[in-house]
Amino acid sequence: MNPARAIVCLVCFTLFPVVAFASDPGQQKPVSGKTVTARVENGDTLLLIELEPFDVVAPRVFDSRLEAWRYNRLVRNVKAAYPFAKLAGEMFEEYGEYIMSLESDRERRRFTREMERAIREELEDDLRRLTVTQGFILIKLIDRETRHTTYEILKDYRGNFSAIFWQSLSRLFGLNLRTEYDPYGSDRMIEEIVQMIEADQL
Repeated sequence: MNPARAIVCLVCFTLFPVVAFASDPGQQKPVSGKTVTARVENGDTLLLIELEPFDVVAPRVFDSRLEAWRYNRLVRNVKAAYPFAKLAGEMFEEYGEYIMSLESDRERRRFTREMERAIREELEDDLRRLTVTQGFILIKLIDRETRHTTYEILKDYRGNFSAIFWQSLSRLFGLNLRTEYDPYGSDRMIEEIVQMIEADQL
């Protein structure tokens, strides 16, 4: 396997370590909802609902075909990577405390290895379809969703040696696992695309 693709796959498998610990599918889940106010007018009950703010984005105008092609390629790459990042963020939030509550690094590593096997069965084919570029974008988006760099997550779940090893190998391919997601700087366009995806505008 291409070493850069191997890095992407390892990071993904490390960051999705909890699928097998999902709640029992037969368990009844609470109904989510929102309380709203109402008023009666001419015998009709009218619900008063405050809508969430949303952004309206004007169609992008490009100076050249090359610029349009680059933007459309970035949109495709972000759309391919974002669902995995979203899943990682949800799992990290739900199970991160449990994993860190395990008493030793050895227990955490054993738990992570067990979960990697479950993840491989569930997501490996989809993750392997990602291009290297999509994998690098995924690593950035995982930082966005978890608020932890890939290096920090590898260190916490795989140990310091593993984090240093994969960081050193990643640097050979121009990737820094310590890089933080920068929605107002270098990742501004990715952030714009993500927000449009979340608003169902893409």
